[in-house]
Amino acid sequence: MNDKIKGFVVGAVAAATYGMNPLFALPLYKEGLSADSVLFYRYSMAVAMLGVIMKFTKQSFALKRRELLPLVIGGLLFSASSLFLFLSYRHMDAGIASTILFVYPVMVAVIMALFFHEKITPVTVFSIVLALSGIALLYKGGDGGPLSFAGITLVMLSALAYAIYIVGVKVSALRELPGAVLTFYALLFGLSIYVVRLKFGLELQWIPSWTALANILMIAFLPTVISLVCTALAIRYIGATPTAILGALEPVTAVFFGVMVFGEQLTFRLATGIVMIIVSVSLIITGKAAAGRLNDAWFRLVKHYSWK
Repeated sequence: MNDKIKGFVVGAVAAATYGMNPLFALPLYKEGLSADSVLFYRYSMAVAMLGVIMKFTKQSFALKRRELLPLVIGGLLFSASSLFLFLSYRHMDAGIASTILFVYPVMVAVIMALFFHEKITPVTVFSIVLALSGIALLYKGGDGGPLSFAGITLVMLSALAYAIYIVGVKVSALRELPGAVLTFYALLFGLSIYVVRLKFGLELQWIPSWTALANILMIAFLPTVISLVCTALAIRYIGATPTAILGALEPVTAVFFGVMVFGEQLTFRLATGIVMIIVSVSLIITGKAAAGRLNDAWFRLVKHYSWK
């Protein structure tokens, strides 16, 4: 198997496993665990698992002083994104929540344009309109009733927090950190949110059953450690853009499990909205890649004829 095939395989695994969050979170909710307790166990176990992997692969845990504050802020944003998403599962179908979350690349493009003077192309404008139209189609659930305003607000806050985290990584010293080190410390510092919200463990709920323990281990391992490790490998093998495009499998996986396992309804209108959001994000990603290739081609052309 060559590197390109490996990249597509691990990229698909990364996206599909991340889409499994609802598969393990919703049964934990049914057993009475709060979102804070679920995320505390998820983050703490994922930190332990990732730490073991880093130690086994002999990766350094060392940090530079200038990386510490951005890592703390990034970890808090990363954790806030998880918290808002998991809280939204209380108010709306998990598949729809995961699809709306997928607008974060559009938010990244808007933030970069507003605050870092990155040019907004016609493709970006069209993608934003398409994404908003798709979200509008998702405003009503599968039963025809309106979606919870609280649920929509929470998942949009989740997408915004993650978009700010991505931008922060791009424009700060964190862009120089290896992916595993960045993720390890983001999870470690992000864990502090749940420690505080659970009053330093006083309100942490005990794991109620062996089934709950299995779901906690799975949510820490598959959508967290495996997804993040496979994402790093996919970027190494095939690059960031194809890996990001494969991310469209995340909401598809969440919708699949929502419909097949939890009985969530999937109507033609909802399916259309989901497809519109996925297409809008794919256009954002491929549009930037195409613009980059066009600029490179123009530079080579000018350089070639400048020697004539």
